[in-house]
Formats: sequence, C-alpha cells, structure tokens
Amino acid sequence: MWLPVIGLLLGIIIGSVFSVSIPAQYSRYTAMAILAALDSILGAVRAELEGQYRNRVFVSGFFTNALLAAGLTFLGDRLGVELYYAAIVAFGVRLFDNLARIRRLLLDLLSRRQQNSAGE
Repeated sequence: MWLPVIGLLLGIIIGSVFSVSIPAQYSRYTAMAILAALDSILGAVRAELEGQYRNRVFVSGFFTNALLAAGLTFLGDRLGVELYYAAIVAFGVRLFDNLARIRRLLLDLLSRRQQNSAGE
C-alpha cells in the first residue's frame, strides 16, 4: 500500500523542486494523467484497507486508466469533440466513491480500536 503513497509524495516533491511548464495544448492530457493517478492511488488505498490490495492490479489499473484517458483525449482532439469529458466524469465519480469508502473504512477501524481499548 505504501508504494502508491510514496510515488505520489515523490511526484509532489519533484514537481515542487523543479519548475516545469506544460504547454497549453497538453493541459488536457496532464489533467487526465493526474485524474488517472489519483483514481489509482485512492483505489489502492481502499483495497489495502479492505485487505484486497495487489500490486499487479494497481500497476495494471494505473496504466490502463492512463492509456484510456489519453486515448479518449487524443481521439477527441482529432475529431473535434471533447471526449475527455467522459473520462473526467468517470474519474470524478470513482474518486468520490473511493474517498467515501476510505472514509467509512477508517471510521469503522477507529470505532473498532476504541471498542477494543475500552474493553481492556
């Protein structure tokens, strides 16, 4: 579970240290990459809390999400249609769903720990 979190923190540190300028024509691709990464990381955290985390699933999901989002964005650019909105909606729904599940799992974990410490 720590691999995605470490990768996220490392990316934030590198992004903060180095001044990277992204051309405007790639801003949609960058937004899709960020959404794909956040979706994968929150999914990995949720899976770890549920006791179902598998690194292979995380890595394959990360690249599959990124490729699909980039593909939709590229195809939309070529057709003149904003297809990347589909990825934004899908990732947005999954981000909020994963975050809600993580919150509930953490609250359940905290509640169990409090019950165990009160019973001792």
